[in-house]
Amino acid sequence: MNIKDFTDFTKDNKISSQKRNIFLFGIASILFATTGIHDVLAKPNSIILQSQMMPQQGMMNRGTMQGDKADRHFIEMMIPHHEGAVKMADLALKLTKRPELKKLAEEIKRDQTREISQMRQWYKQWYGKDVVASANMNKNMNNRGMMEMRNMMGMKNTTGMTNMMAADLKALETASNFDKAFLEEMISHHKMALMMSSMVIDSNRPEMRKLSNAIAQSQSKEIEQMRQWNQAWYK
Repeated sequence: MNIKDFTDFTKDNKISSQKRNIFLFGIASILFATTGIHDVLAKPNSIILQSQMMPQQGMMNRGTMQGDKADRHFIEMMIPHHEGAVKMADLALKLTKRPELKKLAEEIKRDQTREISQMRQWYKQWYGKDVVASANMNKNMNNRGMMEMRNMMGMKNTTGMTNMMAADLKALETASNFDKAFLEEMISHHKMALMMSSMVIDSNRPEMRKLSNAIAQSQSKEIEQMRQWNQAWYK
């Protein structure tokens, strides 16, 4: 999946242009760690991103995202992404009446909390300090190249991104049909995780390769289950 394919997917699935830009920026920020922003800007429709939408499908260009920088940036971006999923799962545990969604929310919270802990431990071990994802994201976005990408996508600052994420959670909490909104939001959130995880599938670290595969397998399975529920309950 290239950037154009992902953009088309988000349009087809009625994902807002603002949220689509956040998704694309998340991918771009990891790419920038190793490829450089000007390579991304020069070839916006080239196959830079190979998405592992299912465990057996899709593969990144080998070598594009290998290396220590990719691992570091992946952790800095994936921790807040996982934290967002945990917050959504907490809402589901509080608001849904469906036992299926309660069970799924429990599994998401359990698995992603564990993975957050693993990533924090690895980051401390490998880089000698605690990860502060939001601070690193701010630093990356204020880099000249990333500011160029950010401006192209119409994002003024990281505060706006943070506020938008908080607004999404509030909108989910107050949705007239929480269960339907949760399914739609979590499917989109999982798809982003699959794209991000494919970027370290060829990491030199076995821990990162194992994590990438675990995310691909578990979240692909959960996407399919959520799709089935959405079809059965609301179509």
